[in-house]
This record gives sequence, C-alpha cells and structure tokens, in this order.
Amino acid sequence: MPSPLIIYPESTAVFSPAYYGTIDYYATLAKYGCAVVDYSSRFDKRLKSTHRTTIADVNRELSLTVPIEKPVSLTKATWGDIRLSSHGEWWHVHRVSIESAYGRTPFFEYYIDRFAEFLDKNVLSKHPTLQSLDTAINTVICDILGIETDIRSHCDKEKYADFRYNNFSQLNPVEYYQVRQSEFGFIPHLSILDLIFNMGPEAPLILIKMK
Repeated sequence: MPSPLIIYPESTAVFSPAYYGTIDYYATLAKYGCAVVDYSSRFDKRLKSTHRTTIADVNRELSLTVPIEKPVSLTKATWGDIRLSSHGEWWHVHRVSIESAYGRTPFFEYYIDRFAEFLDKNVLSKHPTLQSLDTAINTVICDILGIETDIRSHCDKEKYADFRYNNFSQLNPVEYYQVRQSEFGFIPHLSILDLIFNMGPEAPLILIKMK
C-alpha cells in the first residue's frame, strides 16, 4: 500500500541539498513519488540551507551551521565537490545546542541516537563531504517519518517540479505542539528536528496537513 504522504506518485521533483531541512522541505518532498536532490548544480555560497538549519532554543531561534572548505574553483565547483571543515568542532556545538533545545521534548530520548553519528567527533572521517553528510541525514529523517519517496541523485525526466532555491515559505504552516510554545508562541518553518522531537510518531500527520 503506497504511503499516504505521496500525492503525486507519477511525478518527479528536484530539490537543493539541505542540512536537516525545514519541515516545509520535507512536507513537499514527501508528496512526490520521485525526488532528486541536486548536487550537480553549481556551488553558490548564498544557498545557506545546504549546511545550515534553524532550531528553537531557549532564546527562540538558533541557526546551526556546518563550516565548509572553500572550493578550489568558485566558478566550476558543484555542491557535490564541497568538503566539510573541522573549524570550531561544530559537531560538538550542534550536539550541545540540540540537547539544550530539545532535551525536554517528549521524543528526544527516543530519536537522538539516530542522529548520534552526525554529532560525534568522528563525523568528518565518515562524512568528509557535504553530499555525504546531507545524504546520510536525509536517509535517517525519511526513515523516521515514513517517507517512501524514491530519492535519486539525477533526473531522467524532461518534465519535473523544480524546488531548487525555494525556501518553501509559501506553504501554510500547521501548528503542532512545541515545548516552548507558551513562551514564544508557535514558530513555523523550523528544522525537521523540531517536528520529530516534539511530535514523534505523529509527525507524518503534520506533513500530510501542510499544503
């Protein structure tokens, strides 16, 4: 039986890479039978979502950025060429920040181990490139959310929905429980981590409601 998340089973959509992509990103990706995450497009340092995500912490919103190495050629480099930097031991910063932000959420303890390898000092030996890191994280997220979209690295169709360089803010946010909602009100368009840690198994129901 096909996933209830998929609305366009015969259609393909193309996306830019994303580091713990937004809830809106996954709500859109999950609707298509096939999705292509395009690492062949030219590197553009303005596209921060490839290595940056935003979570909700004690001060409302916090951006977490993975530092990347400057490519040899700025004019010819693709996203698939980009290597990660060890600057600032970012994996430790991200782990502490995520623990501080979501340690009191209902499903933190249930899911945090699924992301442990990406928040560990050995992450660069396992995932030296942005493509490797984002792809591995995306696989875990799709498994948690039950997303059955066929995700590929290239598109073999002439017609497809193109969501590259799209911040998905046009989607109507659907409110769900957030651990600090009484302090800040509901905060939309956050990292998918916010939905997973706050809603757990009910997270796919929120994705289905988003249009």
